[in-house]
Amino acid sequence: MVRVKKGKTRHKKRERLLKKVKGFKWKRKSKYRLAKDALHHALEHAFVGRKEKKRKMRALWQTQIGAALKPFGISYSKFISKLKEKKIELDRKILAQISQTYPEIFEEIVEEIKK
Repeated sequence: MVRVKKGKTRHKKRERLLKKVKGFKWKRKSKYRLAKDALHHALEHAFVGRKEKKRKMRALWQTQIGAALKPFGISYSKFISKLKEKKIELDRKILAQISQTYPEIFEEIVEEIKK
């Protein structure tokens, strides 16, 4: 039977991997074995980072809403519970954006909740 040496396919695989690690430091950008390991770790960190980003953004929105509520003398937790009680379905992202860009509309929302 004929021997298959994988010359072209192995070379293509190597080129594909080295293209992905182009900006890495030291030998991780040019040596296949080190590049493969570095790429594996980079993808793991990227996966974790995407999850952490969601947590950090939610915390940022909560902080922004809390800061916008200070002048009205209402706490963040009371504000959110009143929102749910009054069945006003605005999420934290939208509330944070409204508080930053349209403070007068945010004030109307707070007044509606205080009733």
